[in-house]
Amino acid sequence: MKKDAWRKAGALFAAVLFAAALTGCGGGGEGGAGDRTPVTLNEVAHSIFYAPMYVAIEEGYFDQAGIDLTLVTGFGADKTMTAVLTGEADIGFMGSESTIYTYAGGTQDYVVNFAQLTQRAGNFLVSREPIDHFSWDMLEGKEVLGGRAGGMPEMVFEYILAKNGMDPAVDLSIDQSIDFGSTAAAFSGGQGDFTVEFEPHATLLEQKGDGYVVASLGEDSGYVPYTSFSAKKSYLEEHPAVIQAFTDALQKGMDYVQTHTPEEIAQVISPQFEETDLETLTTIIQRYYDQDTWKEDLVFTQDAFDLLQNILDDSGVLEERVPYEDLVNTEFAEKAAE
Repeated sequence: MKKDAWRKAGALFAAVLFAAALTGCGGGGEGGAGDRTPVTLNEVAHSIFYAPMYVAIEEGYFDQAGIDLTLVTGFGADKTMTAVLTGEADIGFMGSESTIYTYAGGTQDYVVNFAQLTQRAGNFLVSREPIDHFSWDMLEGKEVLGGRAGGMPEMVFEYILAKNGMDPAVDLSIDQSIDFGSTAAAFSGGQGDFTVEFEPHATLLEQKGDGYVVASLGEDSGYVPYTSFSAKKSYLEEHPAVIQAFTDALQKGMDYVQTHTPEEIAQVISPQFEETDLETLTTIIQRYYDQDTWKEDLVFTQDAFDLLQNILDDSGVLEERVPYEDLVNTEFAEKAAE
């Protein structure tokens, strides 16, 4: 090669390195080194329950993986799924039961789960009065503010009731008429004897003296594949490098929560929850931490998927089983865990 050609090549290489330094990115995005790939993630709710994801955001793991992430809150699995199906979002984060519903409904470009985040239910049963030794049969004849029919919060609640010998349709009254996120306010206003609440609502009800946490649905249900990340089958096929980079960043968030204290986790994710003071944030994370909420890896196993379908069966919302091989791809999570 002539000397001037070498000089031009060297200058070009230096320019590429300089651009990479400015962006602070690795080569994980499809655009190559120095480019970040835009990815829109629609989350079902903005909750402390999903702490590893927010750690990955705040610690810059997505940036380092070459992803320019836009986070949108869907406020309901139906809205999150719609955003993914219409292409408004590239990736959805919601209960994986939604992917089963769309597949069973005949959607051709169906939505596939590629990373499981939580392995416990994230909600709590709140009573109007403190109960030292709660048992589920105490709900007999009571009114409970529950969740949307067919949604994971409600189905896991009914699953626990059935495990404890209670018929959800006969032994108690479950009010499913209140919108997601509004049950705590309704409970404070006098509706219901008990309410099923996510954080921070459960802790805030306690702080106001309007209720008392008497049971953890996460502890009493056992390990359940509660939430996962998913994308359309076509997106996974067309953008495998993006999905791998995204999953790699998430795995770093999972690693962080496994190796740091609730206080440290709270400090990192506090910018995501500016309305919640650090002490309350730490208390909530401690609850999730103690019940082993977050997996060590993101692999969505067949046993977990089978359990999910058992819960759907018990709730009467699943007409026939759907194949694990179609709706779960573990390739990206397994590679991220290496």
